[in-house]
Amino acid sequence: MTDSVSKAVVTVLGFDQKGIIARVSNVLYHHNVNILDISQTVISGYFNMIMLVDISAPDCPFSRLKEELGQTGNEIGVQIRIQKNEIFEAMHQI
Repeated sequence: MTDSVSKAVVTVLGFDQKGIIARVSNVLYHHNVNILDISQTVISGYFNMIMLVDISAPDCPFSRLKEELGQTGNEIGVQIRIQKNEIFEAMHQI
């Protein structure tokens, strides 16, 4: 990896079910987005996942990726959001 890696944070929240990680990963894969790090937990039936992804060379505009992830979330009944890392960091600075 080079210093020119552009990153984004993907969050997923909803009721746990089979295939959530597979569905999200599939969208990312089909748009040439690499998963750099992933953390997921299930607490009392609630699924929560955070992914750090490399969006340096997607095959579509960021807005389309965001839209497709949102549509996938709607199809499986979870919330999926993606934010560019710069925005995520700026929002969470004290």
